[in-house]
Amino acid sequence: MRIDRREWIKGVAATAIAAGAAGWPLLAATSAEADRFAGVDPEMIDDLRLVKEMIVTADNLQAFRNRPPSAHAHLLPEPDPATLPVTPQTIPGLPGQPPVKVVTFDGAPGRKGRGALVWIHGGGFVSGAAGIGVGLRAAAKEQGWLIVSVDYRLAPEARFPASLDDNYAALKWVHDNADRLGVDRAKIAVGGSSAGGGHSAMLAIAARDRREIPVAFQVLIYPMLDDRTASTRPARPGTGQFIWTPEANRFGWRSLLGQAPGGATVPAGSVPARLTDVRGLPPAFIGVGTLDLFYDEDIAYATRLAGAGIAVDLAVVPAAFHAFDGVAPTARASRAFTARWMKDLAAAIGG
Repeated sequence: MRIDRREWIKGVAATAIAAGAAGWPLLAATSAEADRFAGVDPEMIDDLRLVKEMIVTADNLQAFRNRPPSAHAHLLPEPDPATLPVTPQTIPGLPGQPPVKVVTFDGAPGRKGRGALVWIHGGGFVSGAAGIGVGLRAAAKEQGWLIVSVDYRLAPEARFPASLDDNYAALKWVHDNADRLGVDRAKIAVGGSSAGGGHSAMLAIAARDRREIPVAFQVLIYPMLDDRTASTRPARPGTGQFIWTPEANRFGWRSLLGQAPGGATVPAGSVPARLTDVRGLPPAFIGVGTLDLFYDEDIAYATRLAGAGIAVDLAVVPAAFHAFDGVAPTARASRAFTARWMKDLAAAIGG
């Protein structure tokens, strides 16, 4: 596992010095704003300031699901989405379960023996929909990957294990149809960010336990792994102030589990951080910012995997909040973070 405290400290200092030289942020800040954003990477502040934050609750869930995307102060140049079209389709669910909607992107139609990624969206277990970002599509085209994004059932309307069943159905569909899809069964990865990272960890655990489908790699981007965070375990001071808060986290886990988070017991397979034995799980990328509510739980999970002899690339991003790479995609730390996990994925499943 790549983590060195001295290098981490040096990284914080280097980020601060470079950002100052670059003249960030561009927008004038009040003293109150300056205090609020004091610990944030300066290259991310302009974008973060434009986020209209909403703490999700049972009363505003529909509004939360339908909220418009935030504006960006700095836009990352990307290909025209129309040149990289996705294909919606419906695949069979598991026995006794409904069909599952997915969105696919084929980076190299007709190619054989290439890698595939089952991509699971975020949204705190309670919101979001299947989708494949333009940057990921461009990487898939370059590498020849097949990407399958799952439109899993959301909590609280559908509690655990409904979402896991849908995600597993998508993984099984890729595996069972690998010859037709041109996929090497030894090169199937799972991944996602936030709740999608949590779902991906659950899926990797289920695949290990059911012994039907080998998973080559798991991409866990600031994953939501532990229901005890901010429920029975207080949040680390300075974390969870932006994007995803302790209140939102409690609601998300309560919605998924159908019970108060942090209880003595939870449904088997629902909380990756509570897994008693991590041996046999696939290699992983795990990334998180130091201001993220999930900072402690993500580092703890990476440490457990590494302790079990599992290859882990742990990326800790100084002064970064939850979903920083989506909120502030042009920040140097965001671009380096994305390049790092995509490089790891390419090394794991090739083209």
